[in-house]
Amino acid sequence: MRMMISSIGQWFDRRLQLAAPVREIAEHPVPRNTASWWYVFGSAALVVFILQFVTGILLALVYVPSGAEAWSSLQALNHAVTLGWFIRAMHGWGSNFMVAIVLIHMVQVFLFGAYKFPRELTWILGVFLLLMTLGMAFSGQVLRFDQDAYWGLGIGASIASRVPILGPAIVKLMLGGPIIAGATLSRFFTLHVFVIPGLLIGFVCLHLLMVLKLGINEWPMPGRVVKRATYINDYHELTKKDGAPFVPYAVWKDMFFAAFIILAVAACAFYFGPFGPTGRPDPTIIQTVPKPDYFFLWLYALLSLLPPSLETPALLIGPVVVIAGLLLLPFLSGEGEKSWKRRPIAVLTVMLIAITLGTFTHLAGYTPWSPHMNAWSGDPVPDQFIHGTTALERQGALVFQVKQCRNCHSLGETGGQRGPSLDSVAVRLTQDQLIRQVIQGGGNMPAYGKNLSPAETTALVAFLETLHPKGQAPARDAARDVALGDQKQPGSER
Repeated sequence: MRMMISSIGQWFDRRLQLAAPVREIAEHPVPRNTASWWYVFGSAALVVFILQFVTGILLALVYVPSGAEAWSSLQALNHAVTLGWFIRAMHGWGSNFMVAIVLIHMVQVFLFGAYKFPRELTWILGVFLLLMTLGMAFSGQVLRFDQDAYWGLGIGASIASRVPILGPAIVKLMLGGPIIAGATLSRFFTLHVFVIPGLLIGFVCLHLLMVLKLGINEWPMPGRVVKRATYINDYHELTKKDGAPFVPYAVWKDMFFAAFIILAVAACAFYFGPFGPTGRPDPTIIQTVPKPDYFFLWLYALLSLLPPSLETPALLIGPVVVIAGLLLLPFLSGEGEKSWKRRPIAVLTVMLIAITLGTFTHLAGYTPWSPHMNAWSGDPVPDQFIHGTTALERQGALVFQVKQCRNCHSLGETGGQRGPSLDSVAVRLTQDQLIRQVIQGGGNMPAYGKNLSPAETTALVAFLETLHPKGQAPARDAARDVALGDQKQPGSER
């Protein structure tokens, strides 16, 4: 049997030439102090990614990326497919563990100075891997296509819409149209199953290649300073003097910790079960109190607590500054001390970020997603807004009431404060803009195009056009007025 296995292995090796590279990987020397429990998070993240890959394939065999079938297919996985609930739970909890492990790995690399020369590119690849891991987590939540997913995507589209110049194009690219619908799911399914995993695989391979070529970062001893002119020679001398082969000296700790993480994921999946789906997505049910998955809870709390005037600057400037800082870090601090014991600013930075994120995550359990959505939509529309209106406009007032618009908007100083007051909305928006806002949404407002019939939309907009102060004309489209004026000119070809 041994001879047969050996001959089969030789047959494949003659054609694939893999034995030498595998042997080189297994036997590459690592500093002995590096083979510690602090260096197991990178390999654990890789193992969890493989778990996500396998469970994702199994889920894709049943999941239907359709606005009409997505929710039902997840219900079938939960209740009809054998062990479907467990596979969904493994995939969901695996996502949580992967985000957590990647974050811990990034913090460990930062504190141990492993981003310094010559591992700048390794750090940059790690930053992109973190961003793509968060992208996988967000797109996976969207695919649940329940109330939380619908409103979470609506908030995400609202954030993207605030990007100067490119905002509308980004939203259209995200949603596949003006509203959240079947095309939206198809796009996020493609992102979640093909685009982001493909990028992850490519970046993981590059990341591992850099680790193999440059070696695993040595233990950060106080006083061992990184100098570009001498570091590479010093590292090779260290591995020759106090090095050990990766297999079996260091690999057993990686394998033990990875097995522990897989068992922890399985235990959470078995005990807590899968995430959702909650109720079917319905933009008219605004009291749904949606909550994102735990790794975005801090952002949820931050947006709830920020004044409206600070939301856009925080959303557009904050992420750019953070990502740019992470990418520039190895170039701004590529030499010097590695040990965290002699880098108090690095330790304080990590502690401050951890306390801030932990505090906001904790507050997310108490902070309403919109602080001013406690209006009672059953209050009748004030009489002054109905007096002297036509039948169509009164019908629009009824639509305004039935669709609970006043939960978000105030009218006559009563109602919600999530959105702007509508007392003079006809002065701010033209008829076409009102129609577009109702159907497509925008800002923090979801799209109601699929929840209103054409007749209801027409009546609602007719009522909204009456909301302007006395003596002040409603907003008009100047371009349309010019076009109508041209049509009335004598001798016009029209």
